[in-house]
Amino acid sequence: MAMMGGGYGPSVMRSMRRDKSVMQERLKPGTVRRIGRYAGAFRLQIAAFLAFVVVDSMIVIANPLLVKTIIDTGIPQKRVDLVIWLALAIAGLAVLDAALSMGERWFSARIGEGLIYKLRTEVFDHVQRMPVAFFMRAQTGALVSRLNSDVIGAQRAITSTLSSVVSNVIGLIIVMITMLILSWQITLVALAMLPIFVIPAKLVGRRMSILTREQMQLDAEMGSVMTERFNVAGAMVAKLYGRPDEDAVYFGERAARVRDLGITVAMAGTVFRIALGLIAALATALVYGFGGVLAIGDTFQLGTLVAMSALLMRLYGPLTSLSNVHVDVMTALVSFDRVFEVLDLKPMVAEKPEARAIPAGPVTIEFDDVRFHYPAAAEVSLASLETVARPESGEPAQVLNGVSFTARPGELIALVGHSGAGKTTTTSLVSRLYDVNEGAVRLNGVDVRDATLASLRDTVGVVMQDAHLFHDTIGNNLRYARPDASDEEVWEALRAAQIADLIHSLPDELETVVGDRGYRLSGGEKQRIALARLLLKAPAVVVLDEATAHLDSESEAAVQKALKIALRGRTSLVIAHRLSTIREADTILVMQDGRVAERGAHEELLARGGLYAELYRTQFTVAVNEKAVP
Repeated sequence: MAMMGGGYGPSVMRSMRRDKSVMQERLKPGTVRRIGRYAGAFRLQIAAFLAFVVVDSMIVIANPLLVKTIIDTGIPQKRVDLVIWLALAIAGLAVLDAALSMGERWFSARIGEGLIYKLRTEVFDHVQRMPVAFFMRAQTGALVSRLNSDVIGAQRAITSTLSSVVSNVIGLIIVMITMLILSWQITLVALAMLPIFVIPAKLVGRRMSILTREQMQLDAEMGSVMTERFNVAGAMVAKLYGRPDEDAVYFGERAARVRDLGITVAMAGTVFRIALGLIAALATALVYGFGGVLAIGDTFQLGTLVAMSALLMRLYGPLTSLSNVHVDVMTALVSFDRVFEVLDLKPMVAEKPEARAIPAGPVTIEFDDVRFHYPAAAEVSLASLETVARPESGEPAQVLNGVSFTARPGELIALVGHSGAGKTTTTSLVSRLYDVNEGAVRLNGVDVRDATLASLRDTVGVVMQDAHLFHDTIGNNLRYARPDASDEEVWEALRAAQIADLIHSLPDELETVVGDRGYRLSGGEKQRIALARLLLKAPAVVVLDEATAHLDSESEAAVQKALKIALRGRTSLVIAHRLSTIREADTILVMQDGRVAERGAHEELLARGGLYAELYRTQFTVAVNEKAVP
């Protein structure tokens, strides 16, 4: 690889395009040591890789010296055998160089892809374990970038950057020593021209890094526009409220700027290559002129002049690459640092080493003087993962203030209250989407913070207001809750959820792909599949967060029928939106300002004439009257 392109080919151009602003980044202490630990897993492959690089770099001087011997010894002395053997040696070195390049690439791929796999799987697994608050703040695109761009950038630190530095340093040392031995005079002339070679590279490199940064920014803006317009929800808004002609102009302006920048970058690169080629040609001409005079004066032989010219071409390329190596190394280190930044963010909700399983069987839910406020941004996220990150001022607002209640096995507890009263927060604590700040939430006497996450997932089933389905088949969406479920068990869950007949009517039945977020299905159909998923899981505790809030009458009737089956015999915590749910509740908890303001049965609370009676008159009777209107 060191011999290719005269030493100033694609690798030098790539170095020119590096963003020099990366040098202003500050690395966390211990980054290099952590990189060493990752590299240690590939130490044998790295050792073999570097050995190939070193041998390949040493071949750089072999060809010019063999040619020198042919010209200075073989031809003048008419030694045909020597010329043939040396020619065969040149051919053999070419074959060896090709084999070494293949070996280099094989080890480079093994190391690079292995490192990418290790980092990606670690980051993915770590992010999957982050609390829901993390995902509420982090930008999805930024997370994906950590798994793609930054991981690949980290991989280059151990393959591309490492091999470039080693091969260029070794090649440069060997070439310099060889040139000094052959002719120190011509070597000094060559070095005197070095500034003329390096200065244009620096100037063009600075310009190209600015252009490349702008190009990347515009690419990101275009990607953001496409992501927003091409997902189902964004496309629906664009169709209903959008202005396609204006959107096309908006996108076209940015695409045109990217096009213009691409042309500018391409021309800058071409000018750079032409300038380097011209300067190298002038340097070669100077060497031939000065060396020719020395050869005429019998100071050294013609073969030496040819060898010096060939070695000259292998001097400037490595020097130009090494002039920017600090940027390449820092770019790779920053990529590692950005990956480590995610891995170092500890999940707020984590399983304790001594965690124990929740006892099987019917479950009692107990809230014991629970106080809670949502975590600050610094506790759950990274500013670098948020599109807009501003420092938060003041203490976080308290959401729950001493909530206490008990839901016994088989009971249905309904939560009602104005928006912001703390209903959803209360249900979120049961499944441990967050941890309480004070007090405790217990399931069968086990604090959820002391329970194994697996037993907690098996015990608690949740259906949200907006049922989310993956872009996959109906069967796979259902089996996400229970991978080992048989087809008959899946169909049984679908029948219980009042949607089996619809699935049977589809051409592909369980193999039907539901589309992005399940948008190929109606709201009621998605909700019933979500209920089927819960029934297939068969949890002892059911949490419903306004699961029927936005359904039409027909869908609501089907979902309500499915809910009765889903709640039967299970301890249930339901954020009530429908009057029928409230009337069937064993206990109604009226939430106000993060507290349980009232509790009791429907008729009992109405008779008190308090907050519940007011809510009933203003909210629930309105819903009843709306249904009564023909």
